Amino acid sequence: MGIGKESIINEVEENRESLIKIAKSIWENPEVGYDEHFASKLQSDYLKEQGFEVNSVEGMETTFIAQYGSGKPVIGILGEYDALPGLSQRVCTHREAVIEDGLGHGCGHNLLGTAGLGAVTALKALMEKENIKGTIRYYGCPAEEGGAGKVNMGKRGVFNDLDCALTWHPFDINTPIRCGMLSNFSVRFRFKGKASHAAQAPYNGRSALDGVELMNTGTNYLREHLIDSIRIHYIITNGGDRPNIVPDFSEVWYYVRGKRAEDVREVFHRVVNVAKGAALMTGTHMEYKILSAIYDFYPNDVLTDVIFENLSLVGAPKHSEEDEKFAKKLGETFTEDERLSVAEGLSENDNIIEEYVHEEVSDLKNGKHHCLSCSSDVGDVSHMIPTAQLSVGAWPIGTAAHTWQSCSASGSNLGFSAMLVASKVLACSAYDLLMNRDIVKKAKEEYKKDMKNFEYVPLMETIEIE
Repeated sequence: MGIGKESIINEVEENRESLIKIAKSIWENPEVGYDEHFASKLQSDYLKEQGFEVNSVEGMETTFIAQYGSGKPVIGILGEYDALPGLSQRVCTHREAVIEDGLGHGCGHNLLGTAGLGAVTALKALMEKENIKGTIRYYGCPAEEGGAGKVNMGKRGVFNDLDCALTWHPFDINTPIRCGMLSNFSVRFRFKGKASHAAQAPYNGRSALDGVELMNTGTNYLREHLIDSIRIHYIITNGGDRPNIVPDFSEVWYYVRGKRAEDVREVFHRVVNVAKGAALMTGTHMEYKILSAIYDFYPNDVLTDVIFENLSLVGAPKHSEEDEKFAKKLGETFTEDERLSVAEGLSENDNIIEEYVHEEVSDLKNGKHHCLSCSSDVGDVSHMIPTAQLSVGAWPIGTAAHTWQSCSASGSNLGFSAMLVASKVLACSAYDLLMNRDIVKKAKEEYKKDMKNFEYVPLMETIEIE
């Protein structure tokens, strides 16, 4: 290990308690996308205290960019801090909400963003000491969970002069993320009918709820005729007010996902046709609103190799005996089949189910054309500039995101240990890019080769509204 990276790792360790305090505070004060006022202020204030130039982003109240240095290369570290509804949870090994039906950090974004703070702070200290040229940025990104925050940031040009972007995500395993993530359309379908007394004069009514239910039925039949990578899920957000009134309004919220944006776009239009048919059958009117549309994540191998080298250098998180017992007890709340369904997609280790914390560093060679069954607006950034990310084991092996178990672990020492490892890896990787311009050049060459003649346009702007 060189002196520079040793200095970075020591700096992260010196800031350990401050970083854990920030991550814990954000975990204790969860906020949904575009409403992360506490988290964004806490993080931006911290970076101001560390001597960064911090700027807001017009029209996005909970977004900020912190910068240090000048000139090229410009290296960005992406952070997030939004939570999820319905996942309020105490740090314990059984289901116990802090607030019933309240918010919770079931995707570990309290850790995700805070690791970025630690990375840029440690790197800045070394840049000052060694007079290292270049620019580092921390992007405080809102609303990753369905709000496409980075898409809206990209529309404002905040990534235009960025050379490379790095980030990470809490998962159950320590590995660079060499595979893709799914493109996703988020759409609300609204049906409008005619109200009537459901017993006295149902024949005078036109049920908007019937429209929604027939749309869902039609979509479920559609699944048989879609490629395997497509995922469609929905919730009925409004089914009417009372059973004795034929509903004149009903709404259903759909996600349509797939490995490639073009596949998702094609399936989306087929779902719209199903909705039109449901409206025709029920004598109702249908309209829809696209809430967000994000690209699939496309990793840059050159940058991912750098991340793997530094993850190997830093090593997996270290756990106390008490933390290992906590992980085992938390992991046992899943069945073996549930754990395998998650772990098999991430690990090559045949004995993975016998473990509860991942104590090694893996390099899963699953490649760009393999996809994790999740989506992220980091995908849009990867279509703008060379981008790479890693996973660090913050949760017991086999733990799925968006569960009370992942929320519990994200507020525990398991999560904080993973966060500090991620912080060191991101900082050391960014340091390599600052010190070796040839890596940046090769990453850009790979990006141009992969993207061919692609020119980034937000996916929403490529959709023909019917």
